[in-house]
Amino acid sequence: MALEDYRKDMELCAKCSICKFIPLEKMKGVQPANVCPSISKYNFNAYSGGGRVNIGMAMLDNRLEYTDKLLHIIYNCQMCGACDVSCKYAMDMEVLEPIYEFRIKAVEEGHTNPALDKVINSLRKQGTMVPGAKAKRGEWAKGLGLKDFTRQKTKVVYHVGCLTSYDKDMWKTARATVNLLNKAGVDFGIGGENESCCGGRAYQMGYETDFIRQAQNNMALFKQCGVETIVTACADCYHAFKVLYDKFGLKGNLEVLHITEYLDRLIKEGRLKPRKKVAMKVTYHDPCHLGRLGEPYIHWEGKEIPGFQRRFDPPKELMRGTYGIYEPPRDVLRSIPGLKLVEMDRIKEYAWCCGAGGGVNESNPEFSLWTADERIAEAESTGAEALVTACPWCEKNFNQAIKECGSSLKVYDVVELLEKAI
Repeated sequence: MALEDYRKDMELCAKCSICKFIPLEKMKGVQPANVCPSISKYNFNAYSGGGRVNIGMAMLDNRLEYTDKLLHIIYNCQMCGACDVSCKYAMDMEVLEPIYEFRIKAVEEGHTNPALDKVINSLRKQGTMVPGAKAKRGEWAKGLGLKDFTRQKTKVVYHVGCLTSYDKDMWKTARATVNLLNKAGVDFGIGGENESCCGGRAYQMGYETDFIRQAQNNMALFKQCGVETIVTACADCYHAFKVLYDKFGLKGNLEVLHITEYLDRLIKEGRLKPRKKVAMKVTYHDPCHLGRLGEPYIHWEGKEIPGFQRRFDPPKELMRGTYGIYEPPRDVLRSIPGLKLVEMDRIKEYAWCCGAGGGVNESNPEFSLWTADERIAEAESTGAEALVTACPWCEKNFNQAIKECGSSLKVYDVVELLEKAI
């Protein structure tokens, strides 16, 4: 697809500003009602979903040229998809897809962001999107005696992901995951030094060619080794393997599970039994790429029927964020004795972003942390003592923001709390 392919979607924008807010019927009060970090931060329409599709139309019609201001608008978006699902509450049009294509177009035409170029160069040279990583990719598993799926046949692979592999602060979550899988008697393997980036964040940043290269290499390795199921604890990896690989016709029959889905399954099968009390009041943050962007990709082939109303033959079903992974992580938390789960106002498909996505964490850390601060304040308003999530990027950004703002809120991964109970 290309930006031109979404012209009719962009023409449908009624400039109603629904993309900026939670749908009225879903609001629980006056505050918080915002859903898009970019427009909330910069307070100018061009930074909203509707503003961006209008700019896309202008670019298609050669009515705009690249300027520093335009590039600031293009790259200061977490690509979280909140504008897309809010719009689709009432409309049948794509919002996030043309925003993706607009960014891809900018990269292809040489209008990149230097900070993101650095990340992509790391991907090309080292197979990771964590530049300057000093640890080896498989070092986190040293001494655990785990299978290497590239040498020892196993149908289930635990894909750790770039951030968890290289950030030593995240190793505790990876090792907790291993402990739980072993406790449940799961026969699984890891890639170790042979694991490579999923490529998902490259796609978010607009580097489509680099994403496709990573996806093709990964799928070739999985097929060669007979891998049937990928389990990952990273929301970005989950979205890449499950949604993006399918979108580009590369996923095949590969089963993709987030670790919370898998653990929820193991608990309900009786293979894991949380018995130890964890006396804590927590609130759960839905990662964007696990929640609203984590629903299965919907393939459609057909034609548009000419006429005043936009109709398709066969009818076209749109991804609206409804079928993301929402209940499995909550069910895991509810299974833990003594744990009390309280919800924030903005949850599930209307959850506020952690701020780390779309390359913003790398290109504009101040905006990234501002976004995290907004979510931390919302979490604190619930009276929870801890903020729980299911993505290392969310965890890292929240921890950094908490350190700077002086909040007493603790941050955990779902996996960590389950391990405490087992």
